[in-house]
Amino acid sequence: MLFNSINFTIFLPFVFLLYWFTTKGSLRLQNILLLVSSYFFYACWDWRFLFLLIFSTLLDYFTGIKMSNSKNQNIKKIWFLISVIINLGLLGFFKYYNFFIDSLTVLLTELGLKPNIYTLQIILPVGISFYTFHGLSYVIDIYRNRIKAEKKFIEYSVFVCFFPLLVAGPIERATHLLPQVKSKRIFSNKMFNEGVLQIVVGLFRKIVIADSLAKYVDMAFGNPEIYNSSTLILATVFYAFQIYYDFSGYSDIAIGTAKLFGFSLLQNFRLPYFSTSITEFWRKWHMSLSFWLRDYLYIELGGNRFGIFKTYRNLFLTMLLGGLWHGSNWTFVVWGGIHGLFLSIEKYLNSNLSFKFLKKVSFLGYIYTFIVVCLSWVYFRSSDINSANLIVSTIFKGNFEKPFIGDISVVMNSVVVLLIGFLFDLYLRISNQELENFGGKLTLPKLIFFISISLILISLFYSNSNNFIYFQF
Repeated sequence: MLFNSINFTIFLPFVFLLYWFTTKGSLRLQNILLLVSSYFFYACWDWRFLFLLIFSTLLDYFTGIKMSNSKNQNIKKIWFLISVIINLGLLGFFKYYNFFIDSLTVLLTELGLKPNIYTLQIILPVGISFYTFHGLSYVIDIYRNRIKAEKKFIEYSVFVCFFPLLVAGPIERATHLLPQVKSKRIFSNKMFNEGVLQIVVGLFRKIVIADSLAKYVDMAFGNPEIYNSSTLILATVFYAFQIYYDFSGYSDIAIGTAKLFGFSLLQNFRLPYFSTSITEFWRKWHMSLSFWLRDYLYIELGGNRFGIFKTYRNLFLTMLLGGLWHGSNWTFVVWGGIHGLFLSIEKYLNSNLSFKFLKKVSFLGYIYTFIVVCLSWVYFRSSDINSANLIVSTIFKGNFEKPFIGDISVVMNSVVVLLIGFLFDLYLRISNQELENFGGKLTLPKLIFFISISLILISLFYSNSNNFIYFQF
C-alpha cells in the first residue's frame, strides 16, 4: 500500500479511529491493532511475502531471547551468528543472487571460460532491507549487552512491523522505539497537529515537487546519449532534488503518521543540501541509515581505533557496503565509493592543521558539497556504469550549444515547484525550526490555512504521482 494512494487515505483514518476509540486505552489492544494493521498494510503489496516478514520477526525474537538467557558466551555467540547468517542470507538471496551470478558470469567469460550459470526470476520483497536492519540492530544490541531481549512477541513484532516505517524506514533502534511500544499512549493535540502537518508536507514534497522533477529526469537519464551537457546538468540537479523530496517526503509521512498514534520516530533528514562538507551531508541525509552504518558497521570494523590506514579503510568499506545496500548494481557501489573517498579526504584535511582555514570559507563548502553529491547521484540514478560514465563525460565536455533540450513547460513547472520547496526549507533553516515540531507551533487558523493550500496544490498534481524511489531498496 502506497502512502500516496487512495487506499491509504481510507486505511489511515479507519485505523486511527479504531485505535483511539475502540481500544479504551488498553495498551495490549492498541498494540494488537497496530500489528494486525501493519500485516494488512504489508499484505496489500503481496500477501505471500507476509510469511517472510513473520519468519524474520520470529527468528530475531527467538534468537534474542536465547542470547539473553544464555550464561555461556559461546552459546550466546552461536545464537547470534544463526540470526545474522539467516538474516543476511535471506537479504542476499532475494536482493543480490542474480547480481552476483551475473557478475561472476562476466568475470569467467572474460577469463576465457564459458560458464553455464542460471539466474532466477526473483521478486524483491518490499522493505526487506529496512526490516532486516531493524532485526539486525536488535540482535547486535542484545549480543553487545546494550539491551535485554523483549519477551512479549506482540510488542517486539510492533517494533519490527509498525506500518509507517515498515517499507522504507526510518530505520529504528530497539532502544528508541520499543520503550514507546511498551508505554501507555495518550492522545495529544500537539502531536496530532504536528503529525497532520508533516504528512501534508510529505505529500506535497512527493507529489508536487519530486514527481514534477521526475518527468525531466526520466527523459534525460532514459537516453543520455542523445542529450547535450546543459540538458544532463539540469537533469542531474533536478534528480538531486527529486530524490531528496521523494525520500524526505516519504519519511515525513511516516513520522507524521506515527505521531497520530502517539509515537515519535527518528528524524531522517535535516536539510542536507545546506551542508558545507560531505561529512556534514551524511549527518543530515538519511540519518537513520547513516547512524546505523556508523554504529553497526564502521565501529564494528574498528572505527578509528587502530591507526590512520585502518580508519580510512573502515570508512571506505562502510560506504561501499552502504552503497551496495541500496541495490544490486555496480552503480550503487561506485556511488558509495565516491562518498567514501571524499569522507576519507575530509577526515585527512580536518586532522591536518595546514587545512584548518578551509572551514572558514563556508560558501565554497556549500558549492563543493553540492557538486560532489550531484556527480555521485549520476551513478545512483543511471541504469549501468557505462551510462553513468557517458553522462559524466558529456557534462565535463561543456557542450552548451543549446540551453536545454526538452519541453519548456515541464522545465518551468519543475523550477516553480522546486522554488517553493527550496524557499520553505530555507525558511526552516533561517528560523532554526524542525519540520517535526513545526505543526505544534502554529495556531489552528494558520494550520488549517497551510494545510488547505497544500492540499489544493497536491490535488492538482495527484494524477501524475509515482511510486516512492526508495521502495525498490
